Amino acid sequence: MPTTKDRGGKLSGEQGQALVKLARLTLENHLHKTDRPLDGDVRETLSEPRLQKKQGTFICLHIRDRLRGCIGSLAAEKSIVESVKENAVNAALHDPRFPPLTARELIETHIEVSVLSEPQPLDYTDGPDLVHKLRPKVDGVILKKGMAKSTFLPQVWEQLPEAEQFLSQLCLKAGLAANAWKTEHPEILTYQVQYFEEPKSSGQTRSI
Repeated sequence: MPTTKDRGGKLSGEQGQALVKLARLTLENHLHKTDRPLDGDVRETLSEPRLQKKQGTFICLHIRDRLRGCIGSLAAEKSIVESVKENAVNAALHDPRFPPLTARELIETHIEVSVLSEPQPLDYTDGPDLVHKLRPKVDGVILKKGMAKSTFLPQVWEQLPEAEQFLSQLCLKAGLAANAWKTEHPEILTYQVQYFEEPKSSGQTRSI
């Protein structure tokens, strides 16, 4: 379901589900080496001007209760439609944490599409001020320090509800010390998302 309105205008549920169907068909065609077209109504929805707007997207794949791939683009460099197609393949085949997804695994895979607002710098004075300014379950967070960089989608708050733990894990993901958010004053940017997921089926649950 959609969560937060972004600066470009809120996507409808129909548009979101069209993106989810696009992600699945993209993976089916890629893994099975087919070229099956989208249904007419989905194709028509995807042609709407709102989905041609350039925005960052993330695709997260889950099998049962386990993450199976999650890759996206923070920068608004491509249309939402093109970004979803590209990141669906990247999440399935190029997430370095996992082996490439197989066609057999795709049957069990649950797909989630996140559409990102433009990241905005967050000014803060120190660690406690940063904790105070973050909005759990609303803000996705980008952390940068030198060449180190990492991000967590807002959905990750479900697993890491305390801001201190959220930030510590974000630092570790970037290859920094867990307390770097307190000691090194990294650059912080925040963004919001609308996320859409496939209907739950037997054996499928979502886990970030």
